[in-house]
Amino acid sequence: MTLVRTAVTALALLPVVLATACGGPATGPADPVDHAANLVQPGAVHTDPAADRAQTGRAVHAAQELYTFWNTGDPAYLDRAITPQFRDNTLPSGRPQGPAGPRAASAAFRAALPDLTCELADLYVTGDTFTARLVFRGHFTGVYQGIAGHGQAVDFPAIDLQHLDGSGVITEDWHLEDNLTFLQQAGLVTVAGAK
Repeated sequence: MTLVRTAVTALALLPVVLATACGGPATGPADPVDHAANLVQPGAVHTDPAADRAQTGRAVHAAQELYTFWNTGDPAYLDRAITPQFRDNTLPSGRPQGPAGPRAASAAFRAALPDLTCELADLYVTGDTFTARLVFRGHFTGVYQGIAGHGQAVDFPAIDLQHLDGSGVITEDWHLEDNLTFLQQAGLVTVAGAK
């Protein structure tokens, strides 16, 4: 499959994506289109030119909902992005399975970095799966595992692989965060030989 980089920052694709994913124009305050301006925008969307546009639209919308949750901490976005049966296939030790897992992770990160943001730098859509390249940023002004921060700037990448059901809601994921970079930048660990 040839991936084509859509250099449009999803703004040109966004009206098609939202109309497809949300069933057409906004109809009232509860309609997902009404909060579309608040959703994170992918830096670039990569897709197969022969892909089903409706399926791609649902995937892009699910990604926007999920990463707006990570960008804001608002669980309403998470609730729209994942199923109640959501499964984390790379569950860290001590984190609950299901929707409670992302909520707990977000709360822990926000306790350490109250200004945490999540950039959706790249989005690769392949059928009922998408891969996201993310960048998390913030300042360690809170507390992480009992240690108080002193305003250290934090900027670390992550990669997510998300699988969707037929309606475009995320059912399971695999994720990898650069936690070592986070811990180093926050001053929580040092690596021998690091400059």
